[in-house]
Amino acid sequence: MKKEKVLAMLLAGGQGTRLKTLTKDLAKPAVPFGGKYRIIDFPLSNAANSGISDIGILTQYKPFQLNEHIGIGSHWDFDRNTGGLRILSPYTNEIGGRWYKGTANAIFENMSFIDHVDPDYVLVLSGDHIYKMDYKKMLEYHIEKKAHATISVIEVPWDEASRFGIMAADKLGRITEFAEKPEVPKSNLASMGIYIFNWKVLREYLLEDIKKEDSSNDFGKDIIPAMLGDGLGMYAYTFEGYWKDVGTIKSYWEANMDLLSDDNQLNLYDRSWRIYTKNKNLPPQYVSEGSIIKNSLVNEGCVIEGHLEKSILFSEVAVKKNACVYNSVVLSNAVIEEGAKVCNAVIMEGVTVKSGQEIGEKDSNNVYLVSADDIIKE
Repeated sequence: MKKEKVLAMLLAGGQGTRLKTLTKDLAKPAVPFGGKYRIIDFPLSNAANSGISDIGILTQYKPFQLNEHIGIGSHWDFDRNTGGLRILSPYTNEIGGRWYKGTANAIFENMSFIDHVDPDYVLVLSGDHIYKMDYKKMLEYHIEKKAHATISVIEVPWDEASRFGIMAADKLGRITEFAEKPEVPKSNLASMGIYIFNWKVLREYLLEDIKKEDSSNDFGKDIIPAMLGDGLGMYAYTFEGYWKDVGTIKSYWEANMDLLSDDNQLNLYDRSWRIYTKNKNLPPQYVSEGSIIKNSLVNEGCVIEGHLEKSILFSEVAVKKNACVYNSVVLSNAVIEEGAKVCNAVIMEGVTVKSGQEIGEKDSNNVYLVSADDIIKE
């Protein structure tokens, strides 16, 4: 019996403008997360853990750090003689070329690559969400339903539903209606931006969509409504677990803080579903006599001489004597000088918080993004 072939296409070209200076010099999927990872590590690790052996990474906005991080995919076991990981950038040819206009256009522009792999199914992933998911189970559901397309959905609070693409489905899971960011949502099943398509079917719709001058060449706005309008078998796969769209400074900070909560659902210590990343060769962290560390994640190379509570430190961070860091995310090579106090903040890489400086308040709902040039309050 022929084994179905799956190709994952990971959209990793997002600019992430709402993350402000965090994405000034790198793509959103390359933004650091959780003390030692980058956001893209989560879909890459999900694919590796799900047994997917072919994956294309579609880059676009400021890809240097992202490409350097991914390399040949060896950290996720994608460095293979046959198949494996390929980085796909926008390109020009004799009939022109451009940056990807939309999510569907990104797949269309790489149609020759997909045809070369010749998959039965194409799994489309977003490179900017935090979650752990077994794509194999979603594929099994897709095949069981004899679907043309399957969209992974998650229940969101009703008051947030208008921020997402919303699906309405019948008792069998068949999608009956789709609305992109509706003002009055009829359902709270939000699209996670994870799709499985039968490649031959998707290929035809991409070819038709590119002919439409008024199309935005987007899955949510164009391809999915077209398939639904034609009565194709489209199903919702309901995901139950942790999923976070870290699209703003506050949601990015919240997702990091979630790792420290008592009911943390992401569980980075689960050996059955590891999150892989590119590791640096650094010495262990040093904790001096008299320092205090409570409920925190501290990466390699850090030197802690002050007070650290409910915070996440990336590599080679220094917290000097009598300095206090609370409820904060501190990126690599930052220095919190003696007597400084940091609360509810994201400290960017290489930033020095000066001696005696105070940023944020413990009882405030505000979150502060601290760069070398500015402090932004969210």
